Amino acid sequence: MNVREQTEAFEYEYLSPQAAKSREAERKEPMEECAFRTKFQRDRDRILHSKSFRRLKRKTQVYIVAGDHYRTRMTHSLEVSQISRTIARALRLNEDLTDAIALGHDVGHTPFGHAGEAAMAKLIGHFSHNEQSLRVVEFLERGGKGLNLTAETRDGILNHTGPNLPRTYEGRIVRTADRIAYLCHDYDDSIRAGLLKPGELPPEVTAHFGSDTSQMITSMVADMIETSLARGEIAQSEEVAHVMDVFRRFMFKHIYHSEALARERKQAVFVLQELFGYYMENFSELPDEFIEREARWGRQQTVVDYVAGLTDSYAVQLFKSIFVPPAEQMV
Repeated sequence: MNVREQTEAFEYEYLSPQAAKSREAERKEPMEECAFRTKFQRDRDRILHSKSFRRLKRKTQVYIVAGDHYRTRMTHSLEVSQISRTIARALRLNEDLTDAIALGHDVGHTPFGHAGEAAMAKLIGHFSHNEQSLRVVEFLERGGKGLNLTAETRDGILNHTGPNLPRTYEGRIVRTADRIAYLCHDYDDSIRAGLLKPGELPPEVTAHFGSDTSQMITSMVADMIETSLARGEIAQSEEVAHVMDVFRRFMFKHIYHSEALARERKQAVFVLQELFGYYMENFSELPDEFIEREARWGRQQTVVDYVAGLTDSYAVQLFKSIFVPPAEQMV
């Protein structure tokens, strides 16, 4: 029995009956098994080593113009992974699967955060970052071959947001952990940016969660673990779920849709609109690997894939190179 087989056997001995078991996971394309890593561990590693994951380090979480200590999509994904694994371990669920889903859940996110996502949706009629994340891991990575992830990981990535619940308990953990992470850490960044002060939170939020980020996360995670253990399913107490909704509405009003960030949002939307329009008209200027995809996916989808995959800094660099004259060379 090799190391992987020992780990697979251990999952049946130790993990909850509700946990996803890596031995039972399936891929679209069969692969030779690794002697050391389970299928979910290989999913995690494939995502971690992908180009789309590396690009997350230069994609906005909330603040487009920010210093070294603000969150990016990459640090957000790592924080979702940490929160998810804490909950999964306490519930004896499969940590490796939660890790893979958490690391991959935002790989399809646009540059410039939700402003970029809204811009893409306006341009083509429908765009959701969770659907694009699935598209990235299924079709776009590895030169169009995709990462060939397990069905459980793909399901968790697709359904980390949106109307449908993931089919695994591990995916449902990530769905809530994502919200815990972005509420608490976006709040922390907003304090750092000077857009919020601790005393401005709704009293209901501070009464339940406090105003310290670590304390907030601990409160929500503890509630989720205790409630899930008591009910035998992934759940939060009604009280905590309600207060999180209050917290979320506060953040949308005062940060995500705030006037303070309105100019940045408009700039981001403008950059993506112009880049999208330019490459639709000048398709031949896309990199060769994207031009080759037109026959399979069509021009619009190919341009969407390219523009959505850009980092914030590269999108701005492209915009300048295309639309801004080199003034420093003018006499």
